[in-house]
Amino acid sequence: MRYITGMATPGTSDPRAWVDLHGDVLVRYAMLRLGDPHLSEDLVQETFLAALKARDTFKGASSERTWLVGILKHKIFDYYRQKGREIPVGEGESLQPGGEATFFNQDGMWKDGPEEWGGDPAALFGKKEFLAQVTKCVSGLTPRLAHAFTLREIDGQESKEICKVLGVSETNLWVILHRARMLMRRCLEIHWFGGDAGKR
Repeated sequence: MRYITGMATPGTSDPRAWVDLHGDVLVRYAMLRLGDPHLSEDLVQETFLAALKARDTFKGASSERTWLVGILKHKIFDYYRQKGREIPVGEGESLQPGGEATFFNQDGMWKDGPEEWGGDPAALFGKKEFLAQVTKCVSGLTPRLAHAFTLREIDGQESKEICKVLGVSETNLWVILHRARMLMRRCLEIHWFGGDAGKR
């Protein structure tokens, strides 16, 4: 198998080495967004296959890993679009038992109030243990909540783009994101900031 076009320079690789060089990074990227190890591995495998088919179009303008991540990102977006069409709007969007009453009183105020997390957010995202907990919390959300949250808060997509991907209105997206953020915050407060892990 020949080298990728434009990659025959020091530090580059043969496609046969992609799994060893980039596999773990790609799976972690997918896991943070999907929360499903089997699905993540499947999409990474699809990414490698797509990259093999498109290797002649890669000119080396970015790093090989950045190119592969870009392909994987499109695979994940395609998955979101497919799932967005399959899930009726509103289904699975409610909060856990007790609904919003779990978090708020009758006046709409927090019952307990969000805890002050403190610290440096960038430093937190540098911790593998914290990212692993974020992944677990995302996997606990319903598919539409998880997809909306990761597209907005992790990938930084604009609302209009997310609405297209998920097939929802901007008003519905606001509600979905609000609920997803509340559940993510509560999950992290319980499993990270409220425990010994948050003191690391």
